[in-house]
Amino acid sequence: MDKRNETSGADFILLGLFLDMKHIRFFIGAMLVIYTVALTLNFVLILLICVDSHLHMPMYFLLSQLALMDMMLISSTVPKMATNFFSGSRNISRVACGTQFFFFLTLGIAECILITLMSYDRYVAICNPLRYALIMSQKVCLQMAAISWAGGALTSLTHTAYTMHFPICGSREISHFLCEVMAILKLACEDVSAYEKAVIVTSIVVLLIPLSLIMFSYALIFLAILHMKSPEGRDKALATCFSHLTVVCLYYGPAMVVYMRPSSYHNPKLDQVLLVLGPTLTPLLNPLIYGLRNKEVVGALRKVLS
Repeated sequence: MDKRNETSGADFILLGLFLDMKHIRFFIGAMLVIYTVALTLNFVLILLICVDSHLHMPMYFLLSQLALMDMMLISSTVPKMATNFFSGSRNISRVACGTQFFFFLTLGIAECILITLMSYDRYVAICNPLRYALIMSQKVCLQMAAISWAGGALTSLTHTAYTMHFPICGSREISHFLCEVMAILKLACEDVSAYEKAVIVTSIVVLLIPLSLIMFSYALIFLAILHMKSPEGRDKALATCFSHLTVVCLYYGPAMVVYMRPSSYHNPKLDQVLLVLGPTLTPLLNPLIYGLRNKEVVGALRKVLS
């Protein structure tokens, strides 16, 4: 395509979510309710972890980081989606598009790293409980949080800069409700097949390697649980692991389907559905999974309310 037709300064147009949906107003309303509830639950969870001394433990510190990431992740998509719908304007500037892309990818990758590190925390707690306080020190917890944030930001910065540098020719309509890497690459003038392969390789590194480490950690954890003599300890360990594995499935499942397939196999509607389920529903479900199934969190909530 002739690069002279490039319109580098023009805005992108977000076509939105499910253009043929009949009850789009109900859907947007439901999304706003989910957004409000998710922000509230995650904020309450962070507040409980901060004010209750019984929750000043490595697992809950990492959980507070996950809750913070969830709040930011859902805030990177839903408000813009709702604003575009109610205002009738679907335009988004190139800078705003790059900014949304950067934060969305940063938080998604950071959560994948953090969830992997949380599995290591559970491994140490169950398989090596006598050395837990020594291994999972405050310094180590801070390093884990820093690695998660920095790993997500650096990887995202690289992909954002490279994706946004491609010239855009002709239509600037993005068939999505957010600025997402595969949707933007479809508008590029140049051949992006090599870069699309690089995105898949990055997805393998960010998704498959951490997922393998998580599965290995939990294989060791379940072996340790089987040798526990106390039924109460076994049940508590299984409940904690079940909560974590549920979160792992919610995060890694949609991300692997969207980002680990060649572009020729992509289905825009399926990608949109999965990107709604992942970044929107998981921030709502995480505090419910970790909170309602956790006696310490429930006890802290009762103490604050009383």
